[in-house]
Amino acid sequence: MRSEYAGAVMSNWRVSLPVLTPGRRRALVWAGFIWAVVVWAIVVAATEPYDWDRPGTGHDARPYWTAIFEHPYATSRVGAHDAYLYSPAFLELTAPLRALPWQWFMAGWTAVLLLALLYLVGPVLLGPVLVLVLPEIIGGNITLLLAATLVAGFRYPGAWAFHLLTKVTPGVGLLWFAVRREGRALAIATATTAGLVLLSFAYTPGAWDEWFRVLVGNAGAPIDSGSLPAPLLVRLPIALVVIAWAAHTNRRWALPIGCLLALPVVWYGSLSLLVAVIPLAAPTWTAASWRDAPGPLGAWMRRQPRASGTRSA
Repeated sequence: MRSEYAGAVMSNWRVSLPVLTPGRRRALVWAGFIWAVVVWAIVVAATEPYDWDRPGTGHDARPYWTAIFEHPYATSRVGAHDAYLYSPAFLELTAPLRALPWQWFMAGWTAVLLLALLYLVGPVLLGPVLVLVLPEIIGGNITLLLAATLVAGFRYPGAWAFHLLTKVTPGVGLLWFAVRREGRALAIATATTAGLVLLSFAYTPGAWDEWFRVLVGNAGAPIDSGSLPAPLLVRLPIALVVIAWAAHTNRRWALPIGCLLALPVVWYGSLSLLVAVIPLAAPTWTAASWRDAPGPLGAWMRRQPRASGTRSA
């Protein structure tokens, strides 16, 4: 049987993925959606009763829900139980979800993470990639949101504010725009971040002072377990080199690798950030997979004109 391939080119680097028959694509789409619903239901059901000392769901997301607006940084030490480490702006952004009971919060939060994954890889790859990022979905960390905003940041640079107002150090990915002399994109990212900081500071000025102290206090803090041993001081220079090289050679797919290296702490679930490599390395393939979405969305996508030279995945 003759093999066919769909290619996606980034600079001088090519990714080739196999073309599947329409039946196999639709089977993968339906299996992926069913698998996502099953994972969502299990995660939500397992959130109660919550026990930090036992394996369960939502251990990473729990601090987002328990943090108190007035004093969110009472236990903010990396690796500690209920340690909230992000900016006050993140608390305000998630306020509608945080107002819900714990199990309802996890239902909404897990749905957000699954939608971020769907945005990144499309319906066809949803199921297979969900298997790979399952630990991150179970824990409820923000890594998939970092991946999604990184990809979106090429079109909407303001999305980089999410990196700067949460994990902070992956924001060095903005070096991409500096190296490529894309001043407008860099200005938009900076202005968006500054605007969000000013709005949030006007509401909770004291919390921002506390957050800056938390960032300084946790710099280089030892981690008991569950993380890769290389400290940030070792990884950050490598990350800057990777990002600069990626920008200079127009290899978008390498930017998530640099941002992963720049994370404050690289937990094993943090590898989910590499999901962003898929849409950046094979944009044609992932975009084409949306035409196989079930229902009205897929029908609408199939009616859209295809770019010249683009083949279906």
